[in-house]
Amino acid sequence: MPRLTAWSVLLLISSGIAVHSQEPSFCSPRRPEQSSKQSIDFEAIQGTNQNPEAVARGGKVFATFCAGCHGTNASGRPGAPDLIRSVIVLDDEKAILIGPVIREGRPDKGMPKLPLTEQQVSDVASWLHAKTYAAGHRSTYTFGNVLTGDARLGKVYFDGAGKCFECHSAEGDLAKIGRQYDPLTLQFTWLHPKERRSARSTPTVTVTLASGQSLSGRLEYIDDFFVSFRDADRFLRSFKRDSVLKVQIHDPLQAHGDQLRHYTDADIHNITAYLSTLR
Repeated sequence: MPRLTAWSVLLLISSGIAVHSQEPSFCSPRRPEQSSKQSIDFEAIQGTNQNPEAVARGGKVFATFCAGCHGTNASGRPGAPDLIRSVIVLDDEKAILIGPVIREGRPDKGMPKLPLTEQQVSDVASWLHAKTYAAGHRSTYTFGNVLTGDARLGKVYFDGAGKCFECHSAEGDLAKIGRQYDPLTLQFTWLHPKERRSARSTPTVTVTLASGQSLSGRLEYIDDFFVSFRDADRFLRSFKRDSVLKVQIHDPLQAHGDQLRHYTDADIHNITAYLSTLR
C-alpha cells in the first residue's frame, strides 16, 4: 500500500508537469525579444490579449499580401482604405467581421480574393488588432532606432535633388544640430518645422485692394472669408475676402510643406541620418 501511494504521487506530479508544459504560450504571454524589426510594442499586443506569435506571423502575411495596397502600416493608400481606423476592424472580435473580407476579398472594390489559410487570416486579424490598439494608445509603445538611413545618401539628397542647400547650410544654421536634438525629435523638427516656427519664419501677407493699394504685415489669421495681419506699426488690420481683394501669402517654410509629398521613406531616414552627424 505505501508503494502504491508513492507511485500515485509520482504519477500525479509527472502529470502536472506535463499539463503545465503544454499550456499555450498565449495563456501566459511573455515579452518577445526586442529588435529593430519589431513594429508593434509588447504592451499593445498584451492590451488586446493577442498571441505574440500570431501577431508576428500576421505582420509577415500582411506585408506579403496586403501592404502593396494598404501600406506597410495598414494606414491606407490611394484606392485602399486605412485599416487602422476601419470600423470593421475596430468592431471585430476574433476575425468574425474582418475574416470574411480578408478571405473573400471585395472584387467590386478592386480587392481580390487572397490565397490564405484560415490560420493566416486569423494571424492577420491579430496583427491588425494590435496595430489599432497601438494607434489608440500611443503611450503604450516606444520608438525604436530612428537612425536607420544612410548619412552619405542623405548628404547627396541635401546637396542635390532635395535642394535643401538653397536655404540651409551644414556650416551655418544647421551647424551642430545633431547635438541639439535626439534623433526622433530631429526628424520631426525638420519634417514639420511649422510646429516649431520661430519669429523669423512667421508668414507675412500682402493684401492688394481694389484701388491698387498694397498693404503688408505679419499674418495673424486667414480663412475663406477674412484675412488679418499686423502692419509695421503693429496695428491689426482685417479685410473681408472677395473677388476683388488679392491676397498673397509669403511663408518661409512653405517649401518644407511642398516637399512632403515628394519624400520617400528612404529620403526621410537618410536625411535624418545625415543631420545627426552635424555635431
